Amino acid sequence: MTTESFIVARDFIRFVFSRHETRLTAFAGLLTLSGLALAIAGAPPWSQTIPFAAAIVVGGILVARHAWQELWLARSLGINTLMVIAVVGAVFIGEWAEAAIVVVLFAVGEALEGYATDRARSALDSLLDLAPPVALKLLPTGETRETPVEQLAIGERVLVRPGDRVSVDGIVRAGESAVDQASITGESVPVEKKPGDEVFAGTINTTGSLKVEVTRLAADNTLNRMVALVREAQSRQAPVQRFIDRFARIYTPTVAMVAALVAVAPPLLLGQPFWGQHGWLMRALQMLVIACPCALVISTPVSLVSAMTNAASRGVLIKGGRYLEALSRARAFAFDKTGTLTQGRPVTTDVISVCTCGKCPQDCGLQHAAALEVQSSHPLARALLAEAEMRGIATPPAQDVTVLGGRGLEGTVNGSRVTVASHAHFDEYIPHQDFVCQQADELAAQGKTVIMVRHDDEVCALLAVADTPRTNSRQALDELRAKGIRTIMLTGDNQTVADEIAQQIGMDEVRAGLLPEEKVAAVKELAEKYGIVAMVGDGVNDAPALAQADVGIAMGGAGSAQAMETADVVLMGDDLAQLPFIVWLSRRTRSTITVNITLALAIKALVFVLATLGLATLWMAIMADVGASLVVILNGMRLRRSQ
Repeated sequence: MTTESFIVARDFIRFVFSRHETRLTAFAGLLTLSGLALAIAGAPPWSQTIPFAAAIVVGGILVARHAWQELWLARSLGINTLMVIAVVGAVFIGEWAEAAIVVVLFAVGEALEGYATDRARSALDSLLDLAPPVALKLLPTGETRETPVEQLAIGERVLVRPGDRVSVDGIVRAGESAVDQASITGESVPVEKKPGDEVFAGTINTTGSLKVEVTRLAADNTLNRMVALVREAQSRQAPVQRFIDRFARIYTPTVAMVAALVAVAPPLLLGQPFWGQHGWLMRALQMLVIACPCALVISTPVSLVSAMTNAASRGVLIKGGRYLEALSRARAFAFDKTGTLTQGRPVTTDVISVCTCGKCPQDCGLQHAAALEVQSSHPLARALLAEAEMRGIATPPAQDVTVLGGRGLEGTVNGSRVTVASHAHFDEYIPHQDFVCQQADELAAQGKTVIMVRHDDEVCALLAVADTPRTNSRQALDELRAKGIRTIMLTGDNQTVADEIAQQIGMDEVRAGLLPEEKVAAVKELAEKYGIVAMVGDGVNDAPALAQADVGIAMGGAGSAQAMETADVVLMGDDLAQLPFIVWLSRRTRSTITVNITLALAIKALVFVLATLGLATLWMAIMADVGASLVVILNGMRLRRSQ
């Protein structure tokens, strides 16, 4: 026995003795073993019958109660009813041992199903244990006091020490540190946090102390919402699961009628024996036991629940089995560009000195630009300031700064008149050499925004700013393509910028200049061409296209309540590497379900044939059913393990 098998067996035994219903199963099993021991010892038949009868009563109480509910309340012929008929029939013909074994093995099969569900639920509930129950509340005096997180109000502040788990969803107000967010977003590397950044309950603070302002009550934090959404998703049936349930409702009464015909037709029409171990009544009872669709019914939900729990542990919320199933058949992924394939914010990509005066120090153009842009809130200004800070460039003060009609800024820096503006503004108002113009055009052709800098009468620098691809965009797209998936960019940006980004990340197809309604039309067109289509976006701006797709996938759900509520699949972090993972998981889930259904039907077919030929026993039939249930449960539970 492998270590994992031993652990499963040990945990199952603990599960059996932890509940009243399953303890009855264990007691019935001991009674059955006692009866078998008496039979082996050659005890009188009446002494053997007593423990077998007791096992039937103890182990069959719940089965009989459920059978009554099936017949009286649901008005249907279900699994429990078939078991009762089989057991009563076995007792009627004097097969007490067979009847007791059937009751015990059926109860063990039911316990296995409960154990599998409980394991998946426990794995999900363990996520909630990540958030500590108390927090260090900061008092007005500067002291801290341990306070249950349920008593914290929005706006209050808590202290998170190095090594502590973050107890609340909130905003960092003081301190800097790296926070391990793997439990929420699936990111493998801790994320640097500084004042103004968001943190989530259940994550781990690693290096420095943080003072965090509470932004959500404990009941509404990201971790609780994740678990609630996955629980809700587990209650939604996938198409294959609904099909199997409908199939079982028709299959069970049909087999019961066939078994009744098997019991009476050969004796009446062909003079075959009705009673006895090999009589047609016994064969009919065996068929009833074999007919129980336990393994068939449990094969799908245990696989889906295990897969969705696995995904949640990686920071991916899948809102139901239907979306997991659709992902396994997706042949095209459509992507928004800005904020999905790219960082969503401009960064400085090029700093080119074109100064010919021979007096300027290195990076003087960036220094002059930063001096003016520090007074601007424009995204391009933030990109230039970030680049200057990264290079360690001191920013001198600027005077008389004015805006040039939306094209740039002008002011005085260190006594020199400085202009920071677009290429179009320089073309119109400021003479510059041809080679400078040519370089600016080359940068623009790469989809970059070009900024030119002049001090006094000297054009000193070309600065290029662009929204750059995410670091893992290309790898994620390559992995999707290796799985046979076509990738298409749908963006409202211009064709030049879109083509440049697409070339950098290896996108198969680009559709640029699209309005929101045109993105919806594009998704419809892709669905006609490829069948199942998934759409990846930020969950807000692309809501119509996400809704139109067969599967809408939202990025960065940890910071967006709207994305968590509206998308079919939510990547809690901004990690495109999770896309190949969920495609792999969905396909593995589909293949696991297929194998489970095939195994369940094959085992039943084999024993059914043996029963028809009179070569099977009643306990063999129930053992085959329990064995099939055990196989499909263990196979489905393997999906809880990551790739």
